[in-house]
Amino acid sequence: MQQRINPTQTAPDAYKALAAVQAYVNKSGIERPVLELVKMRASQINGCAFCLHMHSTDAIRAGEQPERLHLLPAWRETDLYTPRERAALAWTEALTRIADNDVPDDLYEEVRRHFSDKELVDLSYAIVTINGWNRLMKSFRVPPAIAKASAAA
Repeated sequence: MQQRINPTQTAPDAYKALAAVQAYVNKSGIERPVLELVKMRASQINGCAFCLHMHSTDAIRAGEQPERLHLLPAWRETDLYTPRERAALAWTEALTRIADNDVPDDLYEEVRRHFSDKELVDLSYAIVTINGWNRLMKSFRVPPAIAKASAAA
């Protein structure tokens, strides 16, 4: 697949702004495993190869178990995820698919049981940000790093 535009080079100030939001999220205090699972799940829903490759690599380097990443699309069917992670994953799916289902009150109440007000807002920014990255990378067909390396070989 041929890359269309390099959004980073074409609009560097916009990239810096989105990267600044990402930097905020990364320092927000939400534990890294939760953030990586959120990034992975949204990227799976959106079908973003660039972000899936990046975040699966990052998660494994940070100590995430590959089994948890492999089973992430079926997270409801396994007990590999904590109640807090499960709440974050449900919130991620709702916000990523917001046009289909809105955000139900019962889900909101469940997530609030596991996250403080600030954490919930920060989690929401994490989801908004990964969805933004997904849309940029998919729209302009930015290939994952592994695809770039394979093409060069």
